[in-house]
Amino acid sequence: MSTTPARSKLRITVFGAGSIGCHLGGMLASTAEVTLIGRPAAMAAIDADGLTLTGPGEARREVRDVTAAADAKAAAGADCVLVTVKSADTATAARELAPYLGPDTVVVSFQNGLRNPAVLAAALPSHRVLAGMVPYNVVRTGPAAFHQGSGGSLMLAAGEGADALADAARASGLQLELRSDMPAVQAAKLLMNLNNAVNALSGLPLREQVGQRAYRLCVARCQREALAAFRAAGIAPARLGPVASGLMPRVLGLPDVLFQRLAGAGLRIDATARSSMWEDLQRGRPTEIDSLQGEIVALAERHGLTAPANARLVTLVREAEAAAPGAAPAWAGPALLVELAAAG
Repeated sequence: MSTTPARSKLRITVFGAGSIGCHLGGMLASTAEVTLIGRPAAMAAIDADGLTLTGPGEARREVRDVTAAADAKAAAGADCVLVTVKSADTATAARELAPYLGPDTVVVSFQNGLRNPAVLAAALPSHRVLAGMVPYNVVRTGPAAFHQGSGGSLMLAAGEGADALADAARASGLQLELRSDMPAVQAAKLLMNLNNAVNALSGLPLREQVGQRAYRLCVARCQREALAAFRAAGIAPARLGPVASGLMPRVLGLPDVLFQRLAGAGLRIDATARSSMWEDLQRGRPTEIDSLQGEIVALAERHGLTAPANARLVTLVREAEAAAPGAAPAWAGPALLVELAAAG
C-alpha cells in the first residue's frame, strides 16, 4: 500500500516585523512555519519571550513557535514573504531580499499607500508580487506584545500564489478575502488612512478622536481632496464598509449623535486603539505621512489640482517628527480644523 507524505507547513517570512508584521506572523504561526525579520532589539525580545497578541475584545494568544531574526538571509527557503516595512523602505527591502528568494517565492505587500506592490515588482521582476491590505490597527504594548484595536478582513490579490497563503491565514483565525480589484481596495484604504495624521496630532485614542465632529471634519477635508485627485486620475475606490467611498466625507460631517448611529457599529474600535502614526511619533520614528497625505498631494499636483488640507497636515506631522519623542503638542479638533481651513 502506498502512502502520500504529509505536506509540510507553508514557510512564511515577515520582513519588516513591526506591529503589523508581528501580529500577522504571530497569528500565522499556528498553521505555518513563520520567521520574523525586524529590528535587532525587537527580535531579541521575541526570541526571549515569544509574542503576546491581544484584541479585539478579550482575545489573547501566546506565541512561542516563531523564529526571530535581524538579517534578510533568514528569508532563504520561504514559500511566501510578507513585506510590512514602511513605504519609504520598500525599495531597500527588495534589494536586501533579492539574493535570498527562491524562484517560486511569492512576495506580498501588506503596506499602506498605493505604489508599494509596483516598487517590489520592479525590483523583483522574477517573482510573483501580490498586493495585500490590512484593515485594522495594531500597536505595540510591550517589548514583544501587540494589540489589535479594530476589526476587519485582510484582503489579498487573487491569482497564482494567493491560495496557499489565504488557506493558512483562514486556518489561523485570520479573516481574509481574495480580491480582483486591489488597486481600488488600496485607494479606499488610503482614504481611511487619511485619519492617521489627524489621530496622531490629536494625541487621543482612535475611538475618542473619531467621536468628535471637528476631527472628522478635518478628515473629510482631506478625503474630498483625495476623491477629486482620484477622479482626475481615473481611480474609483472600492466600497469596503457600510458607506460608499464617495459618501464618506458627508458621513464624517454628520453631528456626533447621527454619526454614531449610522457608523458606530461598523467602526469596531476598542478604547485603547491608536493609529500607527501616533505610535511612530511617540517612539521618535519617521512616519508614513509621505505615503498618505503626501500621496494625495502628489497625485493632485500631477493632474493640475491642489490638496491644501493634506499638504498642511504633511507640514504639521513633519513638525511633530522634529520634536522630541512624545513631546509635540496635541491639537484640539476645532483648532486643527481652523488650521486646515486657513490652508485653502
